[in-house]
Amino acid sequence: MKNLFKHTVLPLIILSGILASSSCKKYLDRSPLADIQETDPYKNFRNFQGFTEELYNCIPLLSLVEAHNSFNLGEEEFWEVGETRLLSYQIDQGNYMGWTNTFYNFLGTGGNPADGTGTDANRTKGKLWGLSWYAIRKANVGLANLDKLTDATQEEKDMIAGQLYFFRGYFHFVLMEYWGGLPYVDQVLPSDQVIQLPRLSYQATADKVAADLQRASALLPVDWDQTVVGKQTAGNNNTRINKIMALGFLGKNYLWAGSPLMNRESTGNSAYNTEYCKKAADALASALQITESTGRYELAPFSQYRDLFYTYNQNGKIPGLKESIFLENLANAAGRWRWNQVNDYRPLVIHQTGIKVYPTANYADYYGMANGLPITDPEQKDSESGYDPEYPWKNRDPRFYNDIMIDGEKCVLTAQSVGNNEYRQYASLFSNGLFRTADGNKKVWTGYLNSKFVSKLMNEYDGYRENNTFVLSLMRLADVYLLYAEAAANGYGSPQGKGSGYGLSAVDAVNKIRNRAGVSNVATKFLASNTLFLSELRRERAVELAFEGHRFNDLRRWLLLTERPYTLKKAVEFDRALTNAQVYADPKNARVRNFRETVLFERQLGQRHYWLPFRVEDVNMYKDFKQNPGW
Repeated sequence: MKNLFKHTVLPLIILSGILASSSCKKYLDRSPLADIQETDPYKNFRNFQGFTEELYNCIPLLSLVEAHNSFNLGEEEFWEVGETRLLSYQIDQGNYMGWTNTFYNFLGTGGNPADGTGTDANRTKGKLWGLSWYAIRKANVGLANLDKLTDATQEEKDMIAGQLYFFRGYFHFVLMEYWGGLPYVDQVLPSDQVIQLPRLSYQATADKVAADLQRASALLPVDWDQTVVGKQTAGNNNTRINKIMALGFLGKNYLWAGSPLMNRESTGNSAYNTEYCKKAADALASALQITESTGRYELAPFSQYRDLFYTYNQNGKIPGLKESIFLENLANAAGRWRWNQVNDYRPLVIHQTGIKVYPTANYADYYGMANGLPITDPEQKDSESGYDPEYPWKNRDPRFYNDIMIDGEKCVLTAQSVGNNEYRQYASLFSNGLFRTADGNKKVWTGYLNSKFVSKLMNEYDGYRENNTFVLSLMRLADVYLLYAEAAANGYGSPQGKGSGYGLSAVDAVNKIRNRAGVSNVATKFLASNTLFLSELRRERAVELAFEGHRFNDLRRWLLLTERPYTLKKAVEFDRALTNAQVYADPKNARVRNFRETVLFERQLGQRHYWLPFRVEDVNMYKDFKQNPGW
């Protein structure tokens, strides 16, 4: 436990006298800084806010340069075969202890101590484990010194306290997602003593998180720009913690506590916990009511959907529009995009660098039809939905065309750039196509390319590698609606269930997200029971939040991670049935032959893989801090 708590160095500003020698003086000058007192960091709002600002820099950075884009750990992506340096590879192999030492890794240390990358300050920006404990201690130090904030208005005192309570709860929640119930650290622990805090159940820890987030929501404003103190930095307050953020994470915390995995860990029951889901629905309903009444956040029109995820040639503008509620760490938002996010999504024949990653065919199947119906079997024609394997990309959910690049789409602007080779200019993703056969393990194994986070013209020739800015939204408004739908259905017993005092039902919330994309409502046949409705809700989360880092935790909390088909990663195989010119003219409606899916890899996971293991040196510190089962 020393590395768990003691190693989180007390982040106070310790200012002491500095003795400076001078070559032209024969006495020691006394530095003016020697007159600064230990209480000075807390005495007024400006100073205390400066102390609090470091907590924002501890927000996880899933997409840090040194992790490549290895933040999607579910069944949604397939990386080049044999690339063992990635956290995603270790998860696929069931080696969850790899989070402690894998090179490309946003959870733990990573890097190579031999060349200095293991201790480089920039690498630590994404290290969720260490930064979370550091931030928890810093929040506790701040809360312990609130009484020293004397030169401040009540509004200023509330905003400082609200941020500190939020971050203490939030960082415990971030850790719980992966490791389960924890010792809840709500005091400044002495660094010279062995800690003996017992490890709590998930739900007991979640209750303490909830208490902090409730305090935060009561203290924080909806919009800092509308406060007296916030007007001093008006226009620069968008990412500061506010009431809606606190309520959103309060609801998410309760929903996670009520989910099957967490309920099983706490009570032995693998069903949803109704009471926690009700609390979640009510908290999320409050967040949505405030959002809708104030306009603080808004769903972006689908015409601007791409701007939610990255911006191009907009002078470094942070993506997300008014839909993004809570962003990952903003450090080096433009630089990390250029060096990894850009490089990994296209095969070597048009982009010569990167560790290559492609969407799986089974994940592409979640994108159903524009009429709202799912694809039940991608190899079979379905008269009800209109799906036809001879026209597998026809009349699909519009988000499919935004997120996924298909055979025949133009991927290089001019033929001359690629030596007039049409199979390089247009995505040759059919079986035996150039993209599928060239470059060994870096070839397009799955038959699809990712275009959610990059231009379809991402290559070495057309200029789209530069001037991009990429930041993941750790919570955006669409996610809140879908969290609410899941909580309301399970807390209030049906797809028509509603949170307290809120007008939208669970199914209304799902339809709101679908309709934004031009997809029809959830079909009536899925409203007959919660079981049927949840199948569509889960598919909706898969589509709307695709590749945004949510899927692994969703599959885990639903107890689906070890179940087929969620253990499979597939490729699509087919032959073109039209001339190349016809395919290039209209890829979405192109006819194919011999359409089928093949299994590239199947995860061999057991029950222990629902939780990450703690480090051995931590669980050996004292017996009340227990390892997760099976590790």
